[in-house]
Parts: sequence; structure tokens; C-alpha cells
Amino acid sequence: MKLSVYNSIIEIMHTHNTRDCLPLIVEKFPEFSLSTIGSIYAQDFQKKMRKTHHIHYNPARMELYYEHYLRGINNKERHVLFKLADEVELSPALLARMILERHLSSTKYEGDAPPKSYVTKLMKDTSLIKDPLLASEIHECLVCDDHYGPHVDNIKQSIGNEYEFKLNRILDSLNLAYIGEDQMRTRGFDKTPDVKLEVPFSVDGHVINWIESKASFGDEYSHKGYLKDQFWSYWNRFGPGMVIYWFGFIDELDTDREKGIILSDKFPDNIVRMNPIMKK
Repeated sequence: MKLSVYNSIIEIMHTHNTRDCLPLIVEKFPEFSLSTIGSIYAQDFQKKMRKTHHIHYNPARMELYYEHYLRGINNKERHVLFKLADEVELSPALLARMILERHLSSTKYEGDAPPKSYVTKLMKDTSLIKDPLLASEIHECLVCDDHYGPHVDNIKQSIGNEYEFKLNRILDSLNLAYIGEDQMRTRGFDKTPDVKLEVPFSVDGHVINWIESKASFGDEYSHKGYLKDQFWSYWNRFGPGMVIYWFGFIDELDTDREKGIILSDKFPDNIVRMNPIMKK
């Protein structure tokens, strides 16, 4: 995807400011799947949450949100947290966690912040929250949030595993020898791509020693982060390799081919295998 097209898609998303625009974008850009457009939408929403994080996560604002919640509950209103999240343009799951932390601080920890691990445990299983109204409000936020929360994390992990399996099936069908992350860790590697090829192949003249599978769209923010935290580490340990962004990527980001990292949106069909050395 060209950067200009990506920017046009983002502009439409910002104009509509709702997931309802996704089918419209797919109709306007039929060459891209709904999965690709959905991934771009999710990444853009997460960028917005990062940019506005400081607005919501300050003591005065958090207290206002908690007081709003208490008033709503006292007035026997329903969907208090979900409506508030929409009103202040905050992820429902993030707001729910914020309110849960504030509630536990005042009811269980005598003004101190509750342990993050305990909050996470309650977010994963809202039946453990003793206040039934709060449990119901938080559960609604988690179920209705497309971008954050334990349910979303499980879905992302499941999709990631699905595409890793897809990559493994392709490699198996081509009889390419490889090892996975678990095997690499048993050999003492701390930074591990999804696949390390036992015998490298080449693509367009570039040698491939490893493959990383990303079940997402490769935008500038995420790709730069992956380069810093993962890809260059793989390059240092295993040499040149390939990243597959299964939902596509911005074409202009594919600038490190000569350095040893190439990008693709599928497993290439033009691989060149190494010829075995013939013994005389």
C-alpha cells in the first residue's frame, strides 16, 4: 500500500470517527481486505489512546470519572461506564480498569493503589469483583471494546497463532527445514523470530535466514518499534531475514532490503533454494 493511499484511508477514518466507515473504505479501495482496513483502524485508535493518555490518567480527571460513575449508579442508570467512555473518547476497557483501580483503592486498600496483578486478575474474571453492579459495568465495557482488554488480547493471540501455523504449513509443504521459537530458546537464544531456517533460501537476490510472522498491518509507528525491539536483534543473531505483514504494509517502509531485512505481505512464490554441494 502506497503511503498516499494509507493517508487517504486514515483521513476517511478520522472524518467518520466510527467503525461504520470500514465497509465504505473497502468499497472505495476494493484491492484491500476488511482485515487490512480493520487492522489500520485498530492501530490508529491505539495511537489516539497513546496521545491522549496524559489527559485521562491524572488524579483530578480520574476522580471526576469515578464520581460520575457513582452518581450514575446511585441514580440507577445503566451502561454508565460505556456511555462515559464514548463521551470522553476513551477505550471502554481502559476506563473500566481505571474505575476498578479507584474503587479498590477506596474500598479495599485504604487509599493505596491496588496491585496491578490483582487488578488484571479481576479484569480477566469479572465474577471475582464483589460489587455486582461494578462487575456488570466492567464486563459490558470489556465485551464491547474492540481494541483493549483481556478478550481482545486473547483474540489477537489466537489470530497471531493462526498465521504462524499458516507459515509453518507453507514451509512444510515446500519441504523447507526450520526450527521454531521454542526450539531456539532451548538452544539459549533470548531473541527469537517465529522461524529460523536450517537451510537459507533467497528472494530477489536477498538471503533469508529467518522469518517473522505479523498478523497485522505494517504502519510506520509499529514497524519502527519492531525494528528496534525485534528485527535488528534477529539480524544481529541470525543474519538477514524476512518479515511477513499478512495484512499488508506501507510500501515506503521497505527500505532495509540491502541491509538485510525485507518486507512482504505473503510468503513469496519466487524463492531460490540453495543447491546442495555435489560430492564426487
